[in-house]
Amino acid sequence: MLSAALTFATAWQWPVLPGVAPDPQGRARCACPDAECTVPGAHPFDPGLLAATTDERMVRWWWTNRPSAPIVLATGGGAPCAVSLPAPAAARALRALDRMGMRLGPVIASPTRWALLVKPYSLEQLGELLYAKDYVPGSLRFHGEGGYVALPPSETGQGPICWERAPLPGSAAPWVPDVEAVVDAVVEALTRTGVSAPEL
Repeated sequence: MLSAALTFATAWQWPVLPGVAPDPQGRARCACPDAECTVPGAHPFDPGLLAATTDERMVRWWWTNRPSAPIVLATGGGAPCAVSLPAPAAARALRALDRMGMRLGPVIASPTRWALLVKPYSLEQLGELLYAKDYVPGSLRFHGEGGYVALPPSETGQGPICWERAPLPGSAAPWVPDVEAVVDAVVEALTRTGVSAPEL
């Protein structure tokens, strides 16, 4: 976990922080105070999201003291953002995007949702993009400025976080596409395949 966190923070300059660990008494529960937590072990709590950093010393200190803590990426700013959708719909959408020849960046998979990493975008940019669409599946979620996603190889209360599409090896930060290209392609793929993705 420490090695992965250091790669994200120092080699790729992605601001990270440790997430809440899953409750050791019950895998499907979170160690945070919210008994109804919907993302157990996959969110920041202490420290809060604003503490996310690329500072090597801080990252080493966090994961030396909490070696199994999930790695949480603070999205937006200079870091990638993400577009996520329920795992079954995401798997179908990715197959459709492959057939369309769409170039994707890294894709993060959890047992319930997959997240496609995209270039940073503003709320205004996202609003204009969605306004121009006749239809946007209600199951799409957007992780922009002030948001977060858990990164591999984190272990959460819902199961492991892994790469569905891993970044290409190398020291430079992975390439990620524009949000417009991903949303356009995902909406078209879901419409074409007749996927009615449930809200999750």
